[in-house]
Amino acid sequence: MSTPSQHPQVLAARNVVESLQQRFVTVLTQAARGRFPDAPSFEPRPWLRDDGRHGGGTRYQTGSNKAFDRASVNVSVVHYDDQPDRKLGAAVALSSIVHPRPPRAPSIHLHVSHTSLKEGRAYWRVMADLNPSLPLEPDTARFREALAQSAPAQAEAAFAQGDRYFWIDALQRHRGVVHFYLEAFDTGDFEADRALAERVIGTAIDTYGSLLKQHLGDPVTEADRAAQLAYHTVYLFQVLTLDRGTTSGLMVHGDNDVGILGSLPSHVDPAQLASYADRVPDVQRPLVEGLVAALPSEHPASVTDAVKLALAKTVRDHYRAHPEALRLQAAGNVLPPTVANHARSERGE
Repeated sequence: MSTPSQHPQVLAARNVVESLQQRFVTVLTQAARGRFPDAPSFEPRPWLRDDGRHGGGTRYQTGSNKAFDRASVNVSVVHYDDQPDRKLGAAVALSSIVHPRPPRAPSIHLHVSHTSLKEGRAYWRVMADLNPSLPLEPDTARFREALAQSAPAQAEAAFAQGDRYFWIDALQRHRGVVHFYLEAFDTGDFEADRALAERVIGTAIDTYGSLLKQHLGDPVTEADRAAQLAYHTVYLFQVLTLDRGTTSGLMVHGDNDVGILGSLPSHVDPAQLASYADRVPDVQRPLVEGLVAALPSEHPASVTDAVKLALAKTVRDHYRAHPEALRLQAAGNVLPPTVANHARSERGE
């Protein structure tokens, strides 16, 4: 009998995420060099889970250049074949965030993963959301329609769940303008589900690449740059106080903190972030204050790799001290079993 990591469905899912990773890196590189011929390549950065005993992955990243503020395209392949009591058998995932340097080019977040539990259940998670600093209605409509056409039977529910997940109650706004989110997706037909996951993310990649080419050369004003800094601060706030995937990854292990926080932009406004402390529930106030303290005392504040490590430690320390605060994090219509089990263990249940 094959181990979880060698199951045919796990291997097929791995092929999907690795193929999409290469496709996205190619699309991003071509878009960047179409406008900036000297744009640097995406560099591969391998990482290991528990020194490789439980898998690892490769993160392609670039940033701090004319095209990209930050861009990360990460594939992870983790498994627990040697731990029979652990419920998670194997999980493969592509997670990516792109923050362009030109303010009128929108950011994007993509995630597709396949999780196999040892009890026999397996499911997909599919997310694609457009996150512009300066929203443009034609771009919003184009991205939304492309995703709707890629999954017509699931689109209405996916958009509704995405809007729920990416709502920031403290700020009374969404993180972005289009949010597609399928959680615990399993119709019982693996091949059909695999094809849908690949089609949705592939469509998001190609549509975003076209938008990126369109806007990388747009003229930039100081007001545009100020709007981008403000939005990047909102993005960091949402990721570090509400995003379940980020928090779960940080709580489970500390092997890839820089990669997990690869979604963070390069600079934020610490004063703006500090102002949010009065808007969150009381139990979350220390978290926001801790995040501000982890940033350098400059304006704007640089989010370096060293700062990411400090931010990751702040998040871990907070939820270990206040596990009840996990219930305040974002949720769609379905809470993934692996996340639910982690939350219960943190609460001591």
